[in-house]
Amino acid sequence: MTQGSHDEAVSEEMTASQRRAVRAAEAGKSKAGRDLPAAIGVGAGLLAAVAIGAFLWHPVFVAFCSIACAFGVWEVSRAVRKGTGLPLPLIPLVFGALAMPIAAFMAGGQALTGVFVGSVVLTVLWNVLDGRGDAGRSIAASLFVLAWVPLLASFSLLLLREENGTWLLMTVLLLVVSNDTFGYIFGAWLGKHPLAPKISPKKSWEGFAGSVVGACVVGVILAITVLDASWWGGVVMAVAVVFASTAGDLSESMIKRELGIKDMSNLLPGHGGIMDRLDSMVFAVPVGYLVAVAALGLGS
Repeated sequence: MTQGSHDEAVSEEMTASQRRAVRAAEAGKSKAGRDLPAAIGVGAGLLAAVAIGAFLWHPVFVAFCSIACAFGVWEVSRAVRKGTGLPLPLIPLVFGALAMPIAAFMAGGQALTGVFVGSVVLTVLWNVLDGRGDAGRSIAASLFVLAWVPLLASFSLLLLREENGTWLLMTVLLLVVSNDTFGYIFGAWLGKHPLAPKISPKKSWEGFAGSVVGACVVGVILAITVLDASWWGGVVMAVAVVFASTAGDLSESMIKRELGIKDMSNLLPGHGGIMDRLDSMVFAVPVGYLVAVAALGLGS
């Protein structure tokens, strides 16, 4: 065999090998382009951290929530800067993200409000002292980030402080999971009418209806078995959480569309960014808290 023939054979062999590698990689991905093995592994790890923190040692969940919020504000700040060129002051945002969940768990709603206000003041001062011409826009965007990520997420710690708080929190989280799971199943099976075609074309009214029905079944079971509540209380919680979760998901999709990005980051293999996983949670947790504690009195 001549040198040229040998080189061509090697080239063909490498090409075939590369094709096999591409096919193997694509086989491990979902239709949405996600790496399923990585997504399952990361999801299992996150679920384990939440379960350990909720059931065994609450400081683990507090730390998990604070760290997730810190990465969340970093992701959003990075996405805003990439999409608009507007820089946000990361240090005061990360301070608020780390401190708000701790304050909520240690001292309740008043402490959470105090830390939020302190973070707002620090953010405003940071922008003013920085002396940039776009300080007003940066302040407005920064306050939105503080409210959207750590403030809303910290309601999960307020839930955890309540009597039977572990199961109140897990009920809300399981209802969020039910919303996603049943919405996907019914949407893939029956979905024909887009829910919000300009924001999230894959969501359908049929999938939303499936989310409501599936979450209501889960809500009734959890209300009767672990919350010692009436069945209709489970229905109320389920419907409220489904609406809040869907609003959170659509809100993040709208923001990403405005910024021209697909995922907030690539921190979580197979999932995207932290906020791509928390988008539903951050809306659902405060709504779940208000319904369960303020409306139904399940935390007293």
